[in-house]
Amino acid sequence: MAKRDYYEALGVTRSASGPEIKKAFRTLAMKYHPDRNPNDASAEQSFKEINEAYEVLKDEQKRAAYDQFGHAAFEQAGGAGARGGFDFHDFSSMFDDLFGDVMGGRRRGTGLRGADLRYNLEITLEEAFSGKSETIRVPTTTGCSVCSGSGSADGAAPVACPTCRGAGRVRSQQGFFTVERTCPSCQGAGRVISDPCPSCNGSGRVQQDKSLEVSIPAGVEDGTRIRLTGEGEAGMRGGAPGDLYIFISVAPHRLFMREGGQIGCRVPIPMTTAALGGSIEVPTIEGTRARIQVPAGTQNGHQFRLRGKGMTELHGGARRGDMLVEIVVEIPVKLTRKQEEILRSFASEGEINGSSHHPASEGFFAKVKDFWDDLSRQG
Repeated sequence: MAKRDYYEALGVTRSASGPEIKKAFRTLAMKYHPDRNPNDASAEQSFKEINEAYEVLKDEQKRAAYDQFGHAAFEQAGGAGARGGFDFHDFSSMFDDLFGDVMGGRRRGTGLRGADLRYNLEITLEEAFSGKSETIRVPTTTGCSVCSGSGSADGAAPVACPTCRGAGRVRSQQGFFTVERTCPSCQGAGRVISDPCPSCNGSGRVQQDKSLEVSIPAGVEDGTRIRLTGEGEAGMRGGAPGDLYIFISVAPHRLFMREGGQIGCRVPIPMTTAALGGSIEVPTIEGTRARIQVPAGTQNGHQFRLRGKGMTELHGGARRGDMLVEIVVEIPVKLTRKQEEILRSFASEGEINGSSHHPASEGFFAKVKDFWDDLSRQG
């Protein structure tokens, strides 16, 4: 059976750059890795095929030979295609280079990186507008003070793990494949403590709450994530600490609605003010008042824009968005008999004089009448 073209196997063009080839291999290796596809012969074959292709195309000299002679370039003298498989030791190093960061930054002979933590923090809209400094208390792990984070009771250096012999990984045979996994004894560190510290049981860290001062910037939005580097869990046996991610949620406000840099406010006004005009005062997010002149005949839903009265813009210095005030015309309820008579008189006078007090509704029903007349003529 003819071998598949290496470029085709990785899904790249012949002009693909080194980083593009590496990225394609990384994606396919994760997809077809035997650990993710147990007892899947097709996935094993694909995994072997893409590894063989990458072994050639990642090397400039091998790639040049392949571009010129194809698979024939490696059919002699024990080339990449003549192994009848692949050297797992070489692949292991390559897999470390590609996926080390994904696996939490573990390296042979070192401590294990601490886990990242998440903290949910709810703030008010006013606090989002002005920014604030908040002290939070985070349950986490910190370096053991008894052993200074080494995990050893007597301060002795860790020794090579007897299970993996310091490699941090163990291998097992699956058919003609050798599969490598993190060592269960040392959790990938490659080292173990012969005399564990009694305070931390050899881990080099203990459970302890941590108080942190967090600066919330003005203009922060709901869902914003703030990263505090190195404030996550302590690493095991001197490993690097993880990070702390603070997720901001902004609580709903009883008066204002926010959309990006804009602040919205719905303000009810009496029907008489909308009809005759008047002046109203509205609150602003910074706690002041703004006066708005309402023209006579203002309709329900009309919006007034107050420039520069909205939210502080994140990273925008002193810049602010606008505030939109939406008018809600309120219809009076529980009228007295005299008020009802006045309104009926108002309605009757409009009908007698032919005055148009409600142009929108009158225009709409005029269109409805035309629509029904057209239907009658068609019938």
